[in-house]
Amino acid sequence: MKCRLLFIVSIISVLISCHKNDSPPEVLPVVIPHPEKPNVILIIGDDIGYEIPTCNGGQSYQTPNLDNMAAAGIRFQQCYSSPLCSPSRIMLLTGKYSFRNYYSWGILNTNEKTIGNLLKDNGYKTMYAGKWQLDGGEASIKNFGFDKYTVFLPFKTEREDEAGSRYKNPSIYDNGNFLSTAQVEGKYSDDIFSDSVKSFIKQNINNPFFVYYAMNLCHAPFGPTPDDKSFATWDPNNPTRPSFFPEMVSYMDKKIGEINALIAKYSIDRETIVIFLGDNGSPEVIESVFNGITITGGKTSTTTYGTHVPLIMSWPGKIMPGRLSDNLFDFTDFLPTIADITNTSITAEYGQIDGHSIYSILNGSTENTRDWIFNHYFLDTDYNRIPSRWVQNRQYKLYEDNKGFFHAPGFYNLQNDIMEINPLLDNQLTPAELITRQNFQQVLDSLK
Repeated sequence: MKCRLLFIVSIISVLISCHKNDSPPEVLPVVIPHPEKPNVILIIGDDIGYEIPTCNGGQSYQTPNLDNMAAAGIRFQQCYSSPLCSPSRIMLLTGKYSFRNYYSWGILNTNEKTIGNLLKDNGYKTMYAGKWQLDGGEASIKNFGFDKYTVFLPFKTEREDEAGSRYKNPSIYDNGNFLSTAQVEGKYSDDIFSDSVKSFIKQNINNPFFVYYAMNLCHAPFGPTPDDKSFATWDPNNPTRPSFFPEMVSYMDKKIGEINALIAKYSIDRETIVIFLGDNGSPEVIESVFNGITITGGKTSTTTYGTHVPLIMSWPGKIMPGRLSDNLFDFTDFLPTIADITNTSITAEYGQIDGHSIYSILNGSTENTRDWIFNHYFLDTDYNRIPSRWVQNRQYKLYEDNKGFFHAPGFYNLQNDIMEINPLLDNQLTPAELITRQNFQQVLDSLK
């Protein structure tokens, strides 16, 4: 009897203890739909080439959340950037080719208008998180249309490693000041960024919002993430180790999954388009297996491996799941596409916009919005280097005959010569190839 009584008392104690430890369930807010102004979350992976996500054919990494996005939405197979981040991101934000407004590495002229301005002026709450690299600190961030921000590289530096730690104990700029040592000690930059993004989303559940999240991941220096046991004792001043790149890719994917889970939890996924892309090819020190072939990262190169990047968009109820698009897409296309998604107009003050909206593709069209893409690529006018300029479609690529610093002139068949080693000679061209070359030359001549 005594044993039975003790048993009953112990069970009651356990139940009381469990009850005391249970936190009250979160009360989710009532969401007021605003379908005419869908939310936009644009996420950029740093130095993520096309060959990285598993859904694209990558075999060296684990990207379940990106794969889920692709399965639920649309995956683009022909999205192209510049070979490096600064010119790519300025094209993306402004919708213009680099010969119009790109003059110096890591600086965007404050006379320009961006996607942030476009949406803020049309009633959106706006946030920028992650790598800024456009100079000007808070003044420029606000000028370019962003209400809230938490960023790395708020001001131009001669070298990025002069800006402080990128990952552990990061140098983070918020509300006009850098976070203190106590605020960042032992923390990881993309945790700080993603937490800020999630907090911003929660605060704006019933407002149309735009989040631009330019992840630090997976740029060098390569080191352990918080999911690695070695992170706690890791010195961020240690030499970079490319062997950590796969776990950095996994952590990038994890952060994306957290954001997607949040918008699903708050039942705003059907009025939120989530866009993921890379900004240029993967680092040159990284080798990846892609569809059975080992690829060396092409960052800095004007070839396919330096400019071909992943692009995935998910929007439940709007984009049919599991779609695949072979439509050509370059970085000037983001601004006009987002304008159409959000029912906003691009006014004359934005100047000449070079991009083409692919909104019809999202709605199910299979008609091509482009026959070619163009790039005008250089690092900085201070170097006095002749830019490399090219036009391409899915099969052919023509470099301007200007002895550009980054690539010799020539006409290439990308399907047979992806590394662009053997230019086609005029006497080798078929009549159709001659017409393509002539058309490409006309494009080069018109964009100056």
